[in-house]
Amino acid sequence: MARIETRVSTEKKQLIERAAAYQGCSVSEFVIANAEQAAKAVIEEHEQLKLTRAQSLALVEVLLSTRQPNKRLRDAAVRHRKEVERR
Repeated sequence: MARIETRVSTEKKQLIERAAAYQGCSVSEFVIANAEQAAKAVIEEHEQLKLTRAQSLALVEVLLSTRQPNKRLRDAAVRHRKEVERR
């Protein structure tokens, strides 16, 4: 188990305590549950690619095309392989 400590104003502490009481849980449980939910939302926002319909269609078209990768793409793949192997 790990520990997280924080300081908050008296008003914020009272607000959190009141909300936790409404949910019938401890302050720690309330803070952890809500921090986890917020963290997941932030991670999803930054790690998921969201495309418009036009962008989705363009991506599918490119993925289904039979064109061979150009030199820039091949070079990028080589650089990527080298970088990943270094880690």
